[in-house]
Amino acid sequence: MHVQGRTRVLAAGVVVAFGLSGCGGSVSTHPAAAGNRLRASVSASADLLPIPQPDLSTLNRVTRQRLAPDSARIDLLLPPFSNSTGVTNALFPIAALNAVILGEVAGEPLKIETTLLPETKVVTWHGRRIEALQSQFCAFLNGRITELAVDLYAQADDGSVWYLGEDVVDYQHGMAESTEGTWRVGLDGPPAMIMPGHPTVGNVYRTENIPGIAFEQVTVKRVGVTVAGPTGPVGGAMVGQELHQDEKALEAKVFAPGYGEFFSGGGHDFEANALSVPADARPGPVPDALKTLLDRTRDVVAAARSKRWTSAAASLDRAIAAWLAYQAGGAPDRLASHLQVALASLATAVDQRRQRSVAQSALHVMDAVLDLELQHRSPSTVNKARLVLWSRQLALDARARRAGAVHGDVTTIGWIRDRLDLDPAAGANIDDQIRYLRAIAEANEFRRAATQARRLRDNVRAAALVGSTR
Repeated sequence: MHVQGRTRVLAAGVVVAFGLSGCGGSVSTHPAAAGNRLRASVSASADLLPIPQPDLSTLNRVTRQRLAPDSARIDLLLPPFSNSTGVTNALFPIAALNAVILGEVAGEPLKIETTLLPETKVVTWHGRRIEALQSQFCAFLNGRITELAVDLYAQADDGSVWYLGEDVVDYQHGMAESTEGTWRVGLDGPPAMIMPGHPTVGNVYRTENIPGIAFEQVTVKRVGVTVAGPTGPVGGAMVGQELHQDEKALEAKVFAPGYGEFFSGGGHDFEANALSVPADARPGPVPDALKTLLDRTRDVVAAARSKRWTSAAASLDRAIAAWLAYQAGGAPDRLASHLQVALASLATAVDQRRQRSVAQSALHVMDAVLDLELQHRSPSTVNKARLVLWSRQLALDARARRAGAVHGDVTTIGWIRDRLDLDPAAGANIDDQIRYLRAIAEANEFRRAATQARRLRDNVRAAALVGSTR
């Protein structure tokens, strides 16, 4: 599975250190029992389709030796899908899930935004048509897009959730570099179980089952675990051990109710769920302190632009005071740390009187504020504000004539647009502007790109897609 399945190594000790506790009961801990039930179900229902298994000869010898026997697997038959987009599986709640995930890759800061897209997609496998939800996975390394994936998921009638393909694009310096890891059910290989309906210790299933393209096997190790969530303890989590098609060490992943994939990795390669909605949503409007933080950050930029450094420092002090007031009411730890790093960077830029660094650091603060606003505003509203934010980033990079950054900004704007179900007229207008931005970015017409970025921002505002505070 895209970055989450390719970039981390998790030692078993990390799971303990992360604060897992408890061990719930299970129906059976003997792997063969699951296989026996599965074989018995073949005659019990004609709706269960046997899944042809791929040739495993391309896997290396060590991986093949680690594979579980079929008697332990619970993913050899495909159940029916009568309400495939009505996902109720708490450990993989993709039907309503929007999340911010923070972590590191090789010591560099990683941020992932996962967004449920407004449109579904129908896939066909062995004559069976399955309507799938589409989830966008957008990864930023050091603040710049590094990977985009659109994943297809559907829930079967037994409560299990199945993975039906993904489109992947890896980016380097803002340009598409590779589509490695892309696969489609029926074209490249079979459907794969991403989460059992009722995980039991000893269950084995393959979350991707196309050797040479994407292959992962999960063994359920613990269930009924309690983890420390962004806004409080979360019970009923599952710990699985994952085997990849290469020879790297076995990894552990934690899945939690309301969050899906919750934590994986260790050392300088990890991902941790920083916030998910609706699980971490808070009632009521955006707190005044968070609004003040945003307003005073913009004041810092305006003062720095005109070289009024005393005024910039005063606005920064007010922004920090607003943040401390908001944080006193409780903020998810990882997002709080993320915002504090951004504020510290802004303070350094003001102290050193570096205008461009002030503008960039302020955008990082605004981005962190938008992540926190997911608790208080709809994902659609936050993503509309992100569209404006990235138009600001584009204008900044275009003025600095950073070609790779400009390409990445335009790409990011296009992907955020895909998250939004807009009024047809407003959507068509924005789509036209994004196409024009792509053309002038490819021609390295930086001045025109900066002007067009401002027009896009103004167009979004004029269409009343975001509030006046943006």
